[in-house]
Amino acid sequence: MIWPRPVATGLPCDGFVSEFSGMEKDTMHEMQNGTVKYRVFAGTWNVGGLTPPDDLELEDWLDMKANSYDIYVLGFQEIVYLNARNVLGPKKRSASVKWNSLIGDALNKRREEEERAALRRHQEQKETFRCVASKQMVGIFISVWARAALCRHVRHPAVSCVGAGVLGRLGNKGAVSVRFLLHGTSFCFVCCHLASGGEDGDALLRNADAADILSRTSFHGRGPEELLPKKILDHDRVVLLGDLNYRIAMDDSEAPQLVRARKWSMLLEGDELLMELSKGRQFDGWREGLVTFPPTYKYHRDSDQFYWCAVDGGNLAGGERRHRAPAWSDTDTCDRILWRGKGIKQVRYERCGGYRLSDHRPVRAVFHAVCEVQEGC
Repeated sequence: MIWPRPVATGLPCDGFVSEFSGMEKDTMHEMQNGTVKYRVFAGTWNVGGLTPPDDLELEDWLDMKANSYDIYVLGFQEIVYLNARNVLGPKKRSASVKWNSLIGDALNKRREEEERAALRRHQEQKETFRCVASKQMVGIFISVWARAALCRHVRHPAVSCVGAGVLGRLGNKGAVSVRFLLHGTSFCFVCCHLASGGEDGDALLRNADAADILSRTSFHGRGPEELLPKKILDHDRVVLLGDLNYRIAMDDSEAPQLVRARKWSMLLEGDELLMELSKGRQFDGWREGLVTFPPTYKYHRDSDQFYWCAVDGGNLAGGERRHRAPAWSDTDTCDRILWRGKGIKQVRYERCGGYRLSDHRPVRAVFHAVCEVQEGC
């Protein structure tokens, strides 16, 4: 049984963390020289304040056909509209509960009856996932799941929330972070939503948000947890994901031509985040995989048309008519996944284009993470 135990720091927000013990023996990968390698799936999606329909299937995004990941880390932004009522008023848990239910259904979906009958015991041990921790702060939500067979090695999970929005403190922007110890290695996952805007100087606001999140996020615990890292950058393996809102700094007439020609590498020459990574600044020591996918924002909902793209004399897909010409800053690859630390390697990084619920497209990355195995852990 999973017993929730809140250990939130920073802004008050709904969520839980779970301690596991007495679970079945885990299946380790490439056990050698006191280390073991696990496969970590990380995904981020800005869902634009929309409630997911009951029949929304996440299996494609979560790559369930592969059935080869040990840990899932899913970060969402704008699971509620970022209006004054949601930012300042009572917390709405229904959105995060709905998303967690959809995630659990996708991860634990059983195969066809005949296959289950033949491999029942094996499948139950291999495929069942349990929620390690989940936390919501206004529209930012993170949910971390692990195979049930692995959960007895996931210890001391904790969560921390840092608001960086209105007045530099409210939770319409900021980050929700989860940390835990897996065997003898500490992990930290940071789900961010940074300052928006495509005007001159707005990139500096995003830099300031990132610096604020890294400096103010802190994990606290009792007993053995006192010895664990308290700050994000002190963990062994760190993954930062979310709507980072960095834009394409490029002429409005040139950028659409590159999109139409699908010349993503040339488009990314004006990418603000890549410029920040190359210069260090707030992202010194962070890495990102090669971005080879199309922009993740901004699309018309229920359409594959970019917001700036008009067809049929100004009419968009679905009969919607364009009333203005959006700035190019409305189209960017702002949904990104970064990482830092030794012993972690990214092996996949891609956009998932089949989801049209939002004006953003979800992104996923897969990592191989090496853990130090200590006796009794």
